Amino acid sequence: MTEPRPLPRAAEPFVGFTAVLRAHGFSVGPDQTIGFLEAIELLGPRNVEDVRRAGIAMLAIPRDRQDEFDALFRAHFLGMTAPGAFEIEDETVSAHEPTGASEERDAVDPDAETGHEATAIERLSRREFTEEDTSSALARFRRLAPSRLPRRLSYRFAPDRGGKLLDMRRTLRDAARRDGEIFTLARRRRKNRQRKIVLLIDVSGSMKDRTEAAMTFAHALTGAADRAEVFTLGTRLTRLTPALRMRNRARALERASALVADVDGGTRIGEALTTFLAVPRYVGIARGAAVAVLSDGLERGSPTLMQDAVRRLSRLAWRVDWLTPLASDPDYVPATGGLSAIVPSLDALADGSTSEAVVEHLLSLASQARQGSAA
Repeated sequence: MTEPRPLPRAAEPFVGFTAVLRAHGFSVGPDQTIGFLEAIELLGPRNVEDVRRAGIAMLAIPRDRQDEFDALFRAHFLGMTAPGAFEIEDETVSAHEPTGASEERDAVDPDAETGHEATAIERLSRREFTEEDTSSALARFRRLAPSRLPRRLSYRFAPDRGGKLLDMRRTLRDAARRDGEIFTLARRRRKNRQRKIVLLIDVSGSMKDRTEAAMTFAHALTGAADRAEVFTLGTRLTRLTPALRMRNRARALERASALVADVDGGTRIGEALTTFLAVPRYVGIARGAAVAVLSDGLERGSPTLMQDAVRRLSRLAWRVDWLTPLASDPDYVPATGGLSAIVPSLDALADGSTSEAVVEHLLSLASQARQGSAA
């Protein structure tokens, strides 16, 4: 296994700045950090203002937090003291970035029970994702996914003798071979293709009992679907699709576990979704897609931010389904402010307590859509 290349010294201040932002509650993912570095390299900044503007553009800084961003920027790059309102609590714990640099994080009570309560604290930690024993459900999903996952009409066409659309190009091309005589009118139809599936997995502490099963399912989805994208949500946003494309499940999960730095940490779903919607490439991924969120919805950030992000996502996507382990009870009613607020923007709030339930729900999306259109 090759050793990771050390971070160039010139890049250390910029990577360190993204760590400072995360320490103060900004959702900055690895892809955004890379984009920030690429923007600085492309601009060849002549002054510090160019760096600031690159940070605002590439790190998706919310407009209402730009003053806080500017204060942290001046403190980090110009040595000016940041206002006290932005300082971290005294009780801190050291966490390490993939770059090797360390930063301070709010401490977590070691006696607190994880897996039951949501927290807003970002605790950077890694866990080795192991294969969950859900072989029968995953085998069924792989077998049925090509025919049962939702499809849509493509913008491309295919020849079809019984098609409703006239294919003038092929008709004239055939006529040119016959000295201008038209014997038959060629017809065509629009092709159909599988819809994109976007899977967003909550890896916070309150979902720790379901994380490994969700990651195992994510690997099966990436291999079975024509176009699938997988992200994790916690205190940040992490794209796992490239890692999960490996056919060997154990190696794919090993690579994925190395990427997710906020596993079993805090819960800031609203900020993570806002980050997702701030990256143009991710917006393109979500447009027209079937989006499934595996989360209990225990948000400790702003419920309003979460509500706005889900509403925006629902306008982009074909449908947004929220699969929560709490909905295993048929009489389940959302009790948290965040989850209650987003219900009107969801197409379904369904059971996500087992891999079998998740598999069954995704395989039924196409039939649900047909029933909805018939109604």
